Amino acid sequence: AGMNGTAIDNFVCVIFNVSFMNCTWHVGSNATEDTKYFLYWSPSKKEEITECQNYIKDNCGRHRGCQFQNVTIENKYAYFLVNGSRGGQNIHSYEKKICIFYYIIVEKLTPPLNVTVNCTEASHRCSIRWQSPHTSHVKKSSCFKYEIVIENK
Repeated sequence: AGMNGTAIDNFVCVIFNVSFMNCTWHVGSNATEDTKYFLYWSPSKKEEITECQNYIKDNCGRHRGCQFQNVTIENKYAYFLVNGSRGGQNIHSYEKKICIFYYIIVEKLTPPLNVTVNCTEASHRCSIRWQSPHTSHVKKSSCFKYEIVIENK
């Protein structure tokens, strides 16, 4: 149901600083300036659906994204719905069950924690240790791969 060409497109969410999530989308190809979009999401089917409280707006004042705080994703899937209206009529809804590990949600990681470097002149060797960064949903440190760039100063 809803008017053709009004559904959103290119829905993407990015998690950063462990518990913040930005979701953005492109407005529908036939969306006029009076098209209103509303985003709802839930980290699981068992939890309540939450409406965005902090929308990102375009130059026409249309919602084209949302910023969420205190996000926790414990499960493999999250649920998203974007619906709305245009001129008092419903638009095409966008509804997705999203596997957070493979699709649409990206997490920008914080740097590794407690980095220590111990070098010995006698052996000309250094030992570098760190702890995995905090993440919103990855629990296994084996999921991370690191690259070390050593600069000689």
